Amino acid sequence: MSSKKIFGIVLAGGEGKRLMPLTADRAKPGVPFGGNYRLIDFALSNLINSGLRQIVVLTQYKSHSLDRHVSQTWRLSGLTNSYVASVPAQQRLGKRWFAGSADAILQSLNLLRDEKPDIVVVVGADHVYRMDFSQMVAAHIESGAGVTVAAIRQPIALADQFGVIEVSPDDPTRIKAFHEKPKNPIGLADSPGEVLASMGNYIFDADVLMDAVIRDGELPDSDHDMGGDIVPWFVSKNDAAVYDLNRNEVPGATDRDRYYWRDVGTIESFFDAHQDLISALPVFNLYNTAWPIFSQQLNSPPAKFVRDSSGNLGTTIDSIVSLGSVLSGAHIERSVLGPWATIGGGAKVTDSIVFDRVKIGPDAVVRRAILDKEVVVEAGATIGVDADADRARGFTVTDSGITVVGKGVHVSA
Repeated sequence: MSSKKIFGIVLAGGEGKRLMPLTADRAKPGVPFGGNYRLIDFALSNLINSGLRQIVVLTQYKSHSLDRHVSQTWRLSGLTNSYVASVPAQQRLGKRWFAGSADAILQSLNLLRDEKPDIVVVVGADHVYRMDFSQMVAAHIESGAGVTVAAIRQPIALADQFGVIEVSPDDPTRIKAFHEKPKNPIGLADSPGEVLASMGNYIFDADVLMDAVIRDGELPDSDHDMGGDIVPWFVSKNDAAVYDLNRNEVPGATDRDRYYWRDVGTIESFFDAHQDLISALPVFNLYNTAWPIFSQQLNSPPAKFVRDSSGNLGTTIDSIVSLGSVLSGAHIERSVLGPWATIGGGAKVTDSIVFDRVKIGPDAVVRRAILDKEVVVEAGATIGVDADADRARGFTVTDSGITVVGKGVHVSA
């Protein structure tokens, strides 16, 4: 990490409407992921592994479980003036909540004035990836730009799903234009079939960030958004650089997951990201000990696989099973089970995501579904077998056929 003083800001106030009902009772960054994690753990792990030791998490929407997770999990004990602190909306500029990500920083400028950093790393809290930000900081300093935007290469056919960065033909590290979900994108000079998509991660010189959000706060027609307002302003001044994730080398990365990044902003992308975890050679490898993803260490017994009352042992294939879970003669395939899940004899769970303390009774069938915390599925009940029946019971069913059952729902046979 640079000798300059670096400060981290995690933007974690998002409502996450497209992840409903998983966000009905929690902020999007607090949504469980991968059995033992929360979405915010990926951003915080990357910052900590990169050497940052002063990090604030700006929260707003239904933040109780997220604030609790940060306070219980992210203690930097024994390190002088080192912390990960959850900072809720404080209404320092009047009786109003955050109007956007830039406004969140504007209303939290006291944090920067107190710490007086040289450089500020601003990241989102709801993406799954690994990244060494110390390398991006070095590139930012070398560029001399006011802001550097992290970008990942994506197929040009997917450009209309992202904010797309157009680089200068004279200097591929300088941003010429920023296009929000373009219909007719321009491919990269060295790879015409790809574009550079913004990852929602930024590095600023601290003084120019403060000036930018103060200026933006005075504009009545601004949406006060980092990607939509602040970055384009820097681009208009030719003061924005881009950092291609292809330049980033993370210890322990494999060729298969080296440049993995996924925005899990929809039920479909959330589901697909879990499928990326479970193969023998996973697309995203949770077992990289050289760049670990940290989370709360539960005081739980190991997972247990036992025969049911009829002596059936059951099978578990291509799945993740978390601590405290008990599987009794059940068939589990291509699924992720959270802590303290219990699955009864003869039950079949396939292509599914099961959160903490879910109970699935004997002979129940759960297929291509997401079950939030403490869902109870009675013996013989089915989920994901009949989409119309699931909708009639009030469950969310996506266009691709993923059934989502909200927190604490009791599913009868």
